[in-house]
Amino acid sequence: MSITVNLYYTGKDGSARAFAKEMTESGTVSAIRSEEGNLRYEYFSPLDDPETVLLIDSWESQTAIDRHHASPMMATLAKLREKYDLHMRVERFVSDEAGMPSGDESFIRR
Repeated sequence: MSITVNLYYTGKDGSARAFAKEMTESGTVSAIRSEEGNLRYEYFSPLDDPETVLLIDSWESQTAIDRHHASPMMATLAKLREKYDLHMRVERFVSDEAGMPSGDESFIRR
């Protein structure tokens, strides 16, 4: 099982993109990616919303997420979210260990 959390960071005047840039350039993203249990940590920008950045954050387990939330890294994240005055919306998904239904495979171009 893995857990994926989509975090939508929204701000004003480009602040969400500036936040993602600082997270990346400061080494914070690399540090999070190296945490035990992290599977993915990537920022994306919606084409139709220049004031929002999407973070796709995947972990091996809830235990790995809990360790991340208890780490000093969360203080860094909180400071940067405050600095850029960001608001968040969150979606959470748990992987389906059975995989993709066979009928869905026909819609995937590889």
